[in-house]
Amino acid sequence: MKMQFSGVDGGKAFNWGETSAEYAQYRDIYPDSFYERAFLTEGLGLAGQDCLDLGTGTGVLPRAMYVHGANWVGADVTEKQIVYAKCLATAQNMQIDFRVASAEHTDLPSESFDVISACQCFGYFDREKALAEIHRLLKPNGRFLILYMAWLPLESEIAAASENLVKAFNPDWSGCDYRRKAAEIPDWVNDSPFVLVRCVEYTEEIPFTRESWDGRMYACRGIGAAALSAEEKAKFRKRHMEILSEFPNQFTIPHQICILDLQKK
Repeated sequence: MKMQFSGVDGGKAFNWGETSAEYAQYRDIYPDSFYERAFLTEGLGLAGQDCLDLGTGTGVLPRAMYVHGANWVGADVTEKQIVYAKCLATAQNMQIDFRVASAEHTDLPSESFDVISACQCFGYFDREKALAEIHRLLKPNGRFLILYMAWLPLESEIAAASENLVKAFNPDWSGCDYRRKAAEIPDWVNDSPFVLVRCVEYTEEIPFTRESWDGRMYACRGIGAAALSAEEKAKFRKRHMEILSEFPNQFTIPHQICILDLQKK
């Protein structure tokens, strides 16, 4: 499914389905601390709870949390992402209900979830419509987690070099130049049907090899999901591996992790 937003990549269309294979292989990189701090320390995502992951992609989050016993549903608007999510869950013998649906119109029953998460995707939603749908879906006092993790190019020579190469192939890519931010409560929270539980951020060093970092960069919106030709994408990977050959085969990239935790009023 093609997506297009005026403030994203100069308004150019992109399609996560074009990079679903790489997404499934290389974007499962969240550290244990991510799940611990976002869910487990708050008693979320545990046995006896019903949870929904919006914008689930290839189901990274529900599959990682499955071991803790909650019942999970994963929804995404891109059919190919859901195809991969189902295949991965089946291969791991996980009973997860993956379905094609938007955050704004899930077609799921009202007040049916204890926890709803949106990881790396909330900015793509129609915020007003999505918040109304999430509020409808949550049980009384249910929790809504907005989660985000981004590499820090100003603090990593490797990440900076990779970003520069992406921009050389796709100058309109706007997913670059991320800077460390203090934890900030968005202005819209005060006017939303939710109350703030917590807003936190922290930094984690994420380990990669040259291959896994190349795959992670390819699976970003600026290359794999972008409207580039197969030849251009192949050239990117060749040049990227040439650049990475100048660095050790194993390294870490600093990422900032942000957690916005809201509760249904």
